[in-house]
Amino acid sequence: MTIGLERARPAVVRDHPQAGWFAVGAVCFGAFMGQLDASIVTLTFPALQHEYGAPLAAVQWVSLAYLLALVGLLAAVGRVADAVGRKLTYVQGFGVFTIASVACGLAPTLGWLIAFRVVQAIGAAMLQANSVALVVRSVREDRARAALGVQAAAQALGLALGPAVGGLLVDTVGWRWVFLVNAPVGLAGLIAGRYLLPRTRERTPLGRFDGAGVGLLATASTALLLVISGVSGLAMPGWLLVALVGAAVFAAIGFVLREKAASSPVLQLSVLRPPVVSLGLAGALCGYLVLFGPLTLLPQVLGTAGGTGAVLTCLPAGFAVAAVLADRVLPKRLGSRGRTVLGALVAAAGCAALGPASAPWEVGVSLVVAGLGLGVFIPANNSAVMSAIPARMSATGGGLVNMARGLGTALGVALVTLCLHTGGETAALAVLAGAGVLAAATGLAARPERAR
Repeated sequence: MTIGLERARPAVVRDHPQAGWFAVGAVCFGAFMGQLDASIVTLTFPALQHEYGAPLAAVQWVSLAYLLALVGLLAAVGRVADAVGRKLTYVQGFGVFTIASVACGLAPTLGWLIAFRVVQAIGAAMLQANSVALVVRSVREDRARAALGVQAAAQALGLALGPAVGGLLVDTVGWRWVFLVNAPVGLAGLIAGRYLLPRTRERTPLGRFDGAGVGLLATASTALLLVISGVSGLAMPGWLLVALVGAAVFAAIGFVLREKAASSPVLQLSVLRPPVVSLGLAGALCGYLVLFGPLTLLPQVLGTAGGTGAVLTCLPAGFAVAAVLADRVLPKRLGSRGRTVLGALVAAAGCAALGPASAPWEVGVSLVVAGLGLGVFIPANNSAVMSAIPARMSATGGGLVNMARGLGTALGVALVTLCLHTGGETAALAVLAGAGVLAAATGLAARPERAR
């Protein structure tokens, strides 16, 4: 039996007491693979420069093109998934991502590699726009925060293993296997998604597709990310940077006006009206800024010695531990709002403790503290946001959460790089600690609101 084009799970899976957690496990394949890919690709840059005889300014588009396409598509793909089915979109996204990964590994030229990375980003958008929605709709409401913690732990594991796995692959079998390694994980994800994920029960009719809205949103997000990259060191003339700022502002205004007038908007602006959603998304951006900022800062400060990778692993390790255990250890009366405030403040304290003259072991302890705080903050923040979004628009909400993650990641890299060029390590640490405090403030200001 199917709903639309979505096939039902086998009865033995559907009727199992842990069926919801089987679905969470299936989503963790995508969460792990996405963060593994995000943390592994930059390690191929030197090999790509040698292979294709290209400068770093050209090679960095292997990452930049992927990020631009991903962030620009997330909200639109989420809107489509709410209409055609979240399971269907997720499973097909795994297929697109896996095939594109193989194509990247076989790319004959740098241009083809960048083009295949854009296709890979389309598959990633189909995965990420649905991941949060599938998690929270697969388990009981009172277990949603714990389920999001497990997903966050899978992301942290991919983030932690990326540098080690990427370095090993590049040094032994070559850079192409950085992409080809996604094939077996993708195949496992396809099988798990087909047999473990539930069908979509609540849908929002798509109506007439809002192509203009999608175009304006993609233009605004692309221009914004290019501005962030320009500020952080991507070579571009000053006039182009100013033009991109103008394009981002005008496209954002045009998007808001378009969505108010569209009969079937790609994003119903009413979704953003509750403070728990709007402030929660701002808090998510700050949280991911704090997560990825140190991963850019510390290699510049500690150098490239062998111990640097081990020190950096302390951050995602602390994140994973807290994401899995926080719901069991912290008192139940400390709801999502309290956990966002507590977690963000602990993360800010961990960043503040990263003094300029700290020894490596002190840096590791501070990163563990920051990771523990983020492991409490991010699942609670995502749970609060999703609880205020109607079930029929879950994928749209999940797409917005992941857009905040993408922008926060880009800002973490850009602001740290800018601070290192202007105010040094102390300024960068102050920005990271300040972002943690701001994330706590968003949690404190956002009162929980239940979706109808």
